[in-house]
Amino acid sequence: MSVVRVSSIFYSTLNVLPLLDFCPSWDFRRTSTRRRASSRCCTSTSRGTFVGLLPNAKLPLVAGLLPILIISPAPHVPCSTLFFSRRHLPSQRIMAAAGSDCACTEATIIGGYPSPISPPYPELSKEVELHRAMSAAARSGAYAISSKDIIFEDEWLVVVNKPSGIYCETLVSSLSSCSRTSALQSNLHLANRLDRDTSGLMVITKSNKVAAKLVKAFTDHKVKKTYLAFCVGNAPVWEKIKVSSGHGRSKFGAWRVYSASDVGRVLPGGSLVKSMVTSFEVLSINRQGKFRGPNKHNMDELQSVIVQEKGTEGNETDEILVRAYPESGRTHQIRLHCQHLGFSIRGDVKYGGVHEWKGMDCDFHALHAETLSFEHPITGLLVFLIAPCPSWVSDACFTTSEGYE
Repeated sequence: MSVVRVSSIFYSTLNVLPLLDFCPSWDFRRTSTRRRASSRCCTSTSRGTFVGLLPNAKLPLVAGLLPILIISPAPHVPCSTLFFSRRHLPSQRIMAAAGSDCACTEATIIGGYPSPISPPYPELSKEVELHRAMSAAARSGAYAISSKDIIFEDEWLVVVNKPSGIYCETLVSSLSSCSRTSALQSNLHLANRLDRDTSGLMVITKSNKVAAKLVKAFTDHKVKKTYLAFCVGNAPVWEKIKVSSGHGRSKFGAWRVYSASDVGRVLPGGSLVKSMVTSFEVLSINRQGKFRGPNKHNMDELQSVIVQEKGTEGNETDEILVRAYPESGRTHQIRLHCQHLGFSIRGDVKYGGVHEWKGMDCDFHALHAETLSFEHPITGLLVFLIAPCPSWVSDACFTTSEGYE
């Protein structure tokens, strides 16, 4: 529950919205359709229709027809401050009816939600995402995993190198054709998931017991992961960096970066801004650099950035190959942090990446789940797995002579 003060009402049906100051506080409560005989109450019907009754007025104001409420936190004043539930407030559809004349930001609409600091999806992303989704769906029926894509397998789990442009579910359904899982098809479970266009290591378990243990290990961040990303944008001046920010869905459902100071705050829909932490290591810039394997000891001393404001726009066209060490497991985490740092992943149109590069269309974003390290859920032994590098890694590096340590 929150304490608020209704300071003004805007009429959405007028071009010039008059500001009417009524009373210092209103009471938001769910009641029957029969109006309360109170001069200071705003009620709602049994279906949630918001009704406001002006002081000493006989005519109710229905939010779906006329008023828009601008809510601000209630100051500490001796006048009556009453509680309300967010679900009783006018919907965002009603709020949008006021249009641009309503001078309030995303952060001040209803309850003071935090504002995202990463940009919204570009218009081009809708067309590109639709085309890629249709292409992936068309491939799913004919796709068959090959034995060379199986990195590791025992009687409890199998680890595969997922190609880009394939859904996780497609991979699972085709797995029985070339592994020892044909009799266990109904018990196959995904321990981790990758985006459709992200390639690399995926763990698939063969029993419910193993699935529960591995999923918990991923959830508790006990599984160590590294990713490779081929980015285009502003060449960083740092070699290693640790980025800490907030993460959550904006009011339109898109995943966005939020300020680290907003972690724990409520978002539209009721979820919270969560912490998102990623460390990055630059491997090459404009093909100047040597590929080297991941080494956690090399990441002990690095610059740390606590995100509080909007990131850098990637206006340059430098090619940057980075290795990412995600410490949290948020959706699209690496993609969002690369965008914030000013070098979006090549082909990641949703988060500012180029759709065309060097005269060719990018059919996928260049992100690869490179390594996994975890304790085996049955034997207790340490498992360290490496996926073969995709071809674009050699395109981004002058040489790949240095191997994994």
